[in-house]
Amino acid sequence: MPAVVKLNNVVKRFGALEVLKGVSFDIDPGQVVALIGQSGSGKSTALRCINHLETIQAGTIEVCGHRVEDPELDLRALRKDVGMVFQSYNLFPHMNVAENIMLALRRVKKVSRPDAHDIAKKVLAKVGLSEKIEAYPEQLSGGQQQRVAIARSLAMEPKVMLFDEVTSALDPKLTSEVLRVMEDLARGGMTMIIVTHEMGFAKRAANKVIYMHTGKVHEMGGPDILAAPQTAELKEFLSSDL
Repeated sequence: MPAVVKLNNVVKRFGALEVLKGVSFDIDPGQVVALIGQSGSGKSTALRCINHLETIQAGTIEVCGHRVEDPELDLRALRKDVGMVFQSYNLFPHMNVAENIMLALRRVKKVSRPDAHDIAKKVLAKVGLSEKIEAYPEQLSGGQQQRVAIARSLAMEPKVMLFDEVTSALDPKLTSEVLRVMEDLARGGMTMIIVTHEMGFAKRAANKVIYMHTGKVHEMGGPDILAAPQTAELKEFLSSDL
């Protein structure tokens, strides 16, 4: 099957600062990819370029058949195919959990209210929060809010899910409950690209690891590269992570 995400020589600059320096990688349907590297290596920027939250200066990005750098890109169609979960949960505080999940279904997909509510129930069950459907964000822990954010993305039935350091603001207990949900999604065959500092999770869940260093893909392979890194830079990164 053709790659569902394809980056070819992608360059991204913020003013004079070149953050991505010719980044290339392919992701196949059903792959779980861990994007790792030090802060400032370009991981999150690469993720944001895939979803057209940032525009690129050179190269090409193809996602689910959409040419992301094309000026004629149908952004709404891209966002239907690509879900994204951020470090901050971005839930609307004045809406309960069901309403947060139903909002995009109603506005973007024009799903009827009863059907949207059924979908909300279904995706909340997937993330283990069925009993919180009427709760408001302030009544939830950070881990629960992040699981609602994942459920909200799942409700749109994306072909690819992007996760940008979704556990970095959580304590270890809450981190493990969110990672468990993501591992379940991986087992279910969801194509996922995950920017993470959780190396144990990357070893367990990812079938491809991409190590970025100073704006470039420095090393790439199966999760075994975390046990036997081929470059001094990855070796040093992993030892500093321990």
